[in-house]
Formats: sequence, C-alpha cells, structure tokens
Amino acid sequence: MSVRRDFMKTGLMAGGFLGLQRALGAGVEVEGRFCEGYGPLVKDPKGILDLPEGFSYRVISRQGEKMSDGFVVPGRADGMAAFAGKDGRVILVRNHELGVATASLGAIPNAKEYPEEVPCYDAGAEGELVMPGGTTHLIYNPATGEVEKEFLSLVGTDRNCAGGPTPWGTWITCEEPEYLQEGRGVKHGWCFEVEVEAKGMQQPVAMKGLGRFRHEAIAVDPKTKIIFLTEDRHEGLFYRFVPGVEGGEGCLQALALEGVPDSRNWLGPQLAEGKKVSARWIDLEDTASPRDDLRFRGAEDGATIFARGEGCWWFEDEVWFCCTNGGSEKRGQLFRLKPEGEGGGRLELFLEPRKSDLLTNGDNLTVAKNKDVIIAEDRVPEIAESQICSLRGVTAEGRIYTLATNRLNTSELAGVCFSPDDQILFLNIQNPGLTIAVTGDWASRKP
Repeated sequence: MSVRRDFMKTGLMAGGFLGLQRALGAGVEVEGRFCEGYGPLVKDPKGILDLPEGFSYRVISRQGEKMSDGFVVPGRADGMAAFAGKDGRVILVRNHELGVATASLGAIPNAKEYPEEVPCYDAGAEGELVMPGGTTHLIYNPATGEVEKEFLSLVGTDRNCAGGPTPWGTWITCEEPEYLQEGRGVKHGWCFEVEVEAKGMQQPVAMKGLGRFRHEAIAVDPKTKIIFLTEDRHEGLFYRFVPGVEGGEGCLQALALEGVPDSRNWLGPQLAEGKKVSARWIDLEDTASPRDDLRFRGAEDGATIFARGEGCWWFEDEVWFCCTNGGSEKRGQLFRLKPEGEGGGRLELFLEPRKSDLLTNGDNLTVAKNKDVIIAEDRVPEIAESQICSLRGVTAEGRIYTLATNRLNTSELAGVCFSPDDQILFLNIQNPGLTIAVTGDWASRKP
C-alpha cells in the first residue's frame, strides 16, 4: 500500500530537513508516513553506531588488521552475505570495492606481485600494480562473538561493489569498473562466482554470460535459477540472465516496461509511486562489447532506463532493488518486481523518497524475516560533508523507520545482511573499513 508523500502542509520545508531527520531518528511519527520501528536510537558512547535501546553491536573486523593467511584486511568493504557454516558458525563473504586508485588499501598494499601460489585475475603487466579488488571470507562464531578465521578468497578484480548469494550456496561478486573502455590488457566489468566453503584463494573465472558492464548487485530466483542484475549507471538498465537448457549458454535480457521508456522521473513523472506496470524482456546481443555501450543499445531496442541500480534482493517470489538517484528529486527509488517464470511480470515503484522524507539514496539492501526491507544509505554528493548515513527499514505498508545511524563519520553503510537464523544483522562502514555484527530483539518492532 502506497502512502501519500505530500508533506507541504506540515510546514517542514527544505531548511528543516536535518531537524526532521533527528526527530524521526527518535521515532517521532510525522503525518502517518513513519513508524516507530524499534524505538528511539541511543547515542553510542563509543561514537560508532547508534542503535535502539536493547540492541548492541560488536566490531568483528577492521581494515588493516592481519588476517589468518598473513595478508591484511583490505579496505572499502562493500556488499556481503551470510551463510550457514559448520557447528553454528556463520560464513561471511565480503566484497572490497578497490581499484588501482585505491591499491594502497589492498590485502598487500600497492602490490606489484602476489606470491606465485595466489591465483589472480589481473596481476598487471610487468611493473604494474595488481588489481586489488576481490573478496574475503570471515568465519564467525555467534556463541563467542569472535571471528575464528579470516582470509582473502578472490583477488585481481576491479571495484567489487555488491553481488548476491545464490540458492546453490555460492556468492556472486560483481565488478563495477570506473572505466570499461580503457586500461589494462585484461578486461573488467564481469561477475565472478565464489565458493562459500572455500578454505583459501580461488581461481577467478569471469562469468561472461552475465554481460560486461558496470555491475552492482544480483538476485536469483531459486525456482528458475534466473539471475537478476542491476547496473550502476545514471542511464542503466535492469537485466536478467536466463540459463540455458542442459548447460547451454543462456541469454542476457533487459527489462522493458509497458509505456515507460524511462523510470527515473527526472523529466517529469513517467512512473507513479504505487503503480504496477506490465513488463517484458528484450534479448541483448554482443553482451561482452568492449565499447561500454550495452545499455545504450538496449534502450534503443526498447528497454527501460533506470537511474543507478544498486542493491538487489530476492524474497518470497519477488525482487527488490534500489536506484540510488532515481526520482524527481534524485533521492532514490525502491522497486519491487514480481516475475512470472520466464515470461514478463509486473514492476512496482514502491517508494520514491522526497526531500522531507527520511530515506535518502538507498544502496545495498536486504529483506528481514518480518518482510521489512532494510536499506543502507549511500552518500549524496551535494551534502556529503554533513550527511549522516543510516540503515532505514521500510515496512510492507510503505512506512519508514531508522534502525541504525553511522555516528563515526560520513561514510556510506554497506553489506547489510542477516545471519541464516535471522538473529544477527551484519553491515560494513566502508571507511575506515569496519565490519559490524548487530544483535537485539528483532521481534520487537512496533507498527
């Protein structure tokens, strides 16, 4: 159910936005738009993460610390997922959004070579830096609150931003290169599959069927094994990969909405909040093009344009995804897609935040057991110096609450995900590279 978002009559104009944020962080309901959630946030005496009363957190990993394999924890922790391990352990697979410009934050800072036994996708030409992006594994023991093992599991890739878990028990990590037409001899812009049960480094193999573009996140339909993919571009598309029969190559397609060539609403409303639109899928060709033009060719063929598709999550036969700067005020959009097997489906613009709203520029997301969509906020360039990023919850009725706030700095939050038993929420503060475990009474949310 969509909720009316015209707040002009409340008198909360642009100048009062930060005041509104503080009020809503305290659980104050405004115009029926927001709910109390888990209650007012309590200021963290350690200055890291504000949480509701009764909730607590533990920093379980820090950038630069030595890992079990002798490397250091890489920086810019981003997308992440949690998997069931042996004897109650949780296996976290964590991305690192690192490229050559941030090589100083790699597992071997500014490395021009790795040990010979380390498989590497892009080791660079002679004298060049190794591409530092990739993934790390953390083996976490909820009973003790300790990480028992932490190691590098994939390296040599470029700016691994998000990705997603698969129903067959792996993690797909996605590259988001800054430049796809320039650079090194090894092309980037791919997805890579990572084994959750890995004991160490894996051989990176590009999943070229999923296309070459500025990937962000994926979600998988466990029944059909269809993979849905977002693209972090201002004029990006929303994709799906339909696997081939009996090991065939499969097909990459782009979403086309009936009567809506552009979902961004930048040039006036084309897609109304709460409206469900019929969808179809367009086959794409030359999906590994070196010209970085896949989205443009898809749009010319009728695919709908989306604004910086980011977080993507499968939950109860639906795909939820965020577009960071979509909407008439470029404050983001939250979409819900109901697929229909290998056919089309229906897409709903579930939420388009306004300036007077709480949620701003949603990025990574997950869905809680109670069906709330938990969204990590990204930074807004125009207000980055003063912005405080938070975790926001969105209920099935479209009401918003604050779950946590980054009290440490203005870094974005990322990697939000629940443990397999839904008792622990994990997240990353991207800078200075903290991975955090949050516990509390998740059944206590108020309507």
